[in-house]
Amino acid sequence: MHENYLAKWLEGELSAEELEKFKQSREYAAYAKLWEVSAELRAPGFEAEPSLALVRAGRAGKPPKVFSLHPYRTFLKVAAAIVLLLMGSHLYLKSQLERVSTGNAERQVLTLPDASEITLNARSRLTYNAKNWDRHREVSLKGEAFFKVAKGRSFTVSTDHGSVIVLGTEFNVEDRKGFFEVSCYGGSVRVIHDKGESELSAGDTFLVIDGKVTLPAGNRGKGPSWLGDESSFESIPLKYVLAEMERQFSIRITTQNMDTDLLFTGSFNNTNLEMALKSISTPSQISYRIDGDNVLFYAGSTP
Repeated sequence: MHENYLAKWLEGELSAEELEKFKQSREYAAYAKLWEVSAELRAPGFEAEPSLALVRAGRAGKPPKVFSLHPYRTFLKVAAAIVLLLMGSHLYLKSQLERVSTGNAERQVLTLPDASEITLNARSRLTYNAKNWDRHREVSLKGEAFFKVAKGRSFTVSTDHGSVIVLGTEFNVEDRKGFFEVSCYGGSVRVIHDKGESELSAGDTFLVIDGKVTLPAGNRGKGPSWLGDESSFESIPLKYVLAEMERQFSIRITTQNMDTDLLFTGSFNNTNLEMALKSISTPSQISYRIDGDNVLFYAGSTP
């Protein structure tokens, strides 16, 4: 089991699927027992009556009975050592993780220890363990990234919505709030989701919007359109299109008198804001107004 799971488990950040996978590992039982023992640690209680009796006996000249506390002290030492070991392991594992992130209107390309290449789209975050990479090729993704995976051991991309498992191929994963999409451009990938498992070949796409699996027409070309500075959509609710525009241009978009659940098919340029706004407003028959970094989309008369 990848060490990532222990760190995320201690912080309560495991998804339902990751937790279930972690519980099936051999290590989970030991970690759970250590956590249970540490949670039950309590200071020894104080009982007034026996203590008062000892004081009275001492005053009467009678030697009080001696109760050995060594077993309990030993237990406390062992329990404290376990807690320190658990905390130390957690901090050590966190220190081994590599974290790469991008902000709005930013991309980043990184090469993993096995020469696999990842391109992060705007406002995305990737985490992996470089020290243990030879044994566990696994990354955690929040956002969107395009992967060129070198052949070798199983390669896993873990997200809040599900996991993608491959051996060596090219694919794109987008994991946003309410939106999960996996597109395969070469080889094959296996997508594990709470709705089940799906095998994707080159040209196939797996898409979940607001918890519902949809059947897109598939993908064309050698990679996602955003690598060529264009964001493309096919029958995607307008709210997700506008959210992507916010990330690409680092702007804040609000809407008025319009249904953002309407499906949009089209694309916009990621380098020219004015052109991008027209690419959305014209086919959607809506208007827009720019005020600094704020953009208002509206239907009907000018607000």
